[in-house]
Amino acid sequence: MNVTLKDVAKRAGVSRSAVSRTFTKGASVSDKTRAKVKKAADELGYHPNALASSLTTGRTKLIGLISNNFHNPIFLEVFDLFTRGLQDRGLRPLLVNLSHETEPENSVRLLREYSVDGAIVASSTLSPSFAKAFRDAGIPVVHSFGRFASSPDVHVVGIDNVEAGRMAARTLVERGHRRVGFLGGPESATSTLDRFSGFSEVIRANPMVEATHSFAADYSFDAGRVEMAKLLLDSPAEAYFCGDDVLSIGALSAIEGAGLRVPQDIGLIGLNDMEMARWQNIDLTTIHMPIQQIIDNSIELVTAMLDDPNRYPEARIFPCKIMERSTLRAPR
Repeated sequence: MNVTLKDVAKRAGVSRSAVSRTFTKGASVSDKTRAKVKKAADELGYHPNALASSLTTGRTKLIGLISNNFHNPIFLEVFDLFTRGLQDRGLRPLLVNLSHETEPENSVRLLREYSVDGAIVASSTLSPSFAKAFRDAGIPVVHSFGRFASSPDVHVVGIDNVEAGRMAARTLVERGHRRVGFLGGPESATSTLDRFSGFSEVIRANPMVEATHSFAADYSFDAGRVEMAKLLLDSPAEAYFCGDDVLSIGALSAIEGAGLRVPQDIGLIGLNDMEMARWQNIDLTTIHMPIQQIIDNSIELVTAMLDDPNRYPEARIFPCKIMERSTLRAPR
């Protein structure tokens, strides 16, 4: 039979409320009582019941962790960092898969059913309306990797994707490329739109440079490979900004499969700097996204909102940098 709080109270010779306070963070209990309760609990093998505690405190400590692109290996890193970061703070992540979802109502209903204390939308492709739907439902929410806005409706933590597009275009121009290409993710994704906007802005300012653009079906290896295979059929560019590492790796596979060399025949630059991009057989030149900082700040904000749900929304945007590797020719 399970050892109960009542059993511990009887063994320690204290009230049940004293046992409850001992295992409630921040509750008032004397050192003497705490020691007696801990000793009794250890002898009986008692462990606090999280569900029972939530009935008392009104807090489940559940944080909905929401995403929609499970084809992209970067999210293995993202989920690893998020789950460990939340657990280190005594919170419990509840993973929600929004692949192929176009409306937020189902996920809002799911999070309400589990009585989550807060939510983190970890996606660069879901529109800001998804995170806003959680806020409107009274769920404290942070949009990680979300679209930058100077006056956001909810907390946003990420990068300036427009500037990332500019950075990629400037890099290609500075390397002497005169025929360049943008190979983005889904055309409807805000991250794709913003990266393409910044890329195009720099190209327009350099009239000697020609540019093409195309969009993959999603942020995945297969989509990047398929789209690049199409581009290779008709006068491909000298170098491409692929808008995401996993697209770049798919493009790299298509180029090498066609008997061409990277970067001698076609150069590539990605975005994210995920672990796979650093593998020796890939060695992708890419734009580094500070993922650890984004996740740490997202967790900090959602934790703060548990005590202050009406905290005014803010945008925390972090700078990126170029990671020089072997898929783009060196600066001249």
